[in-house]
Amino acid sequence: MAFLSIVLDPPTYGWADANGNLSKPTTRQLLQEFFKRLNIFKSKKNWLPLMSWSKVIITIPFLYFFIFEYFSWSLLIVAFLYSMIIMGTHGTVWHHRFCTHNAYAFSNRFWRFITQNLTISMIPEEIYVVSHHVHHAKSDAPGDPYNASGGFLYCFLADVNHQPIAKDLCERDYHRAARLMKHTGVQPNTYAQYLKWGSIANPARTVLAWALNWGFWFGILFLIGGFGLACTVFGAAGIWAVGVRTFNYEGHGKGKDMRRDNYDFSREDMSINQLWPGIVAGEWHNNHHLYPKSARTGFLPHQVDIAWYYIRFMYAIGAVKSFKDSKTDFLETHYNKLALVEHGQAQRLQEDKMLILQKDKG
Repeated sequence: MAFLSIVLDPPTYGWADANGNLSKPTTRQLLQEFFKRLNIFKSKKNWLPLMSWSKVIITIPFLYFFIFEYFSWSLLIVAFLYSMIIMGTHGTVWHHRFCTHNAYAFSNRFWRFITQNLTISMIPEEIYVVSHHVHHAKSDAPGDPYNASGGFLYCFLADVNHQPIAKDLCERDYHRAARLMKHTGVQPNTYAQYLKWGSIANPARTVLAWALNWGFWFGILFLIGGFGLACTVFGAAGIWAVGVRTFNYEGHGKGKDMRRDNYDFSREDMSINQLWPGIVAGEWHNNHHLYPKSARTGFLPHQVDIAWYYIRFMYAIGAVKSFKDSKTDFLETHYNKLALVEHGQAQRLQEDKMLILQKDKG
């Protein structure tokens, strides 16, 4: 916990107030922090969050051309499917279950590379992975980089304001942070490079990977459906990249306790299972917090888990060599016990009813 308490770069308004409670910045403070941390001229160590938001901004012209030049109902369906299902599921498969929680393992680097680049690259692995470990260690407490109690903007701007790694880690702690990324294939900076750039990822390699990914997908989409299809899909990727920044605010009850008894079984935090994110991206969030290292989080019959279906398919063809699946433990530890309790209650009610009927007859 001590390492995870110092691995992220604290905002100027701090994680907690003098009483140890969550520091709740004003909108003005949040925006000031946001633009300060995007200022590459103030510090080149701001390059990674700037790159992340630059990707979003660059997709705006694509979205414009889709809406005003190439719009059709068929392309609208493509945009919906790509942003909601394909990008959402990929985020769960790659960033969440593999990069952060190592819930499954690839057979070799080739399949890891294929999965990493299945979609248009939008979110840097480093910003997501390191901070998400902190999120699980400090869920809904001061230090949680996207604590829903801080408000919508606190979560929405978290990738800039709260998620980048600290810029003054000692060499030992820097290497601990880099090890969190080791299995992802991101080649880390040396400690000297980290002191220069303030990141695990190297800017030259990261920008080159971005350019190659975007170039490949634009070329493929253009060959399939021309400029209209390319604009549609790239615009949809931008919409997803904005929308995903709202997820943890919604997924943790907007700062309120919205957990349902006998459905949201994790009680260590405010996470909730939501139908829409679950169906389109396999993100049953309370289940995930209950079993963070599970490659499957759709445990109940109605809990569709497309991310799990992909992982299981990759296992079937030999691309994934192992995975962790906590469904059996969930059923035995939580759901089956609940069913037994409910069955027992129903049985007692039936017995009480029979006694009452017997007394009435007597």
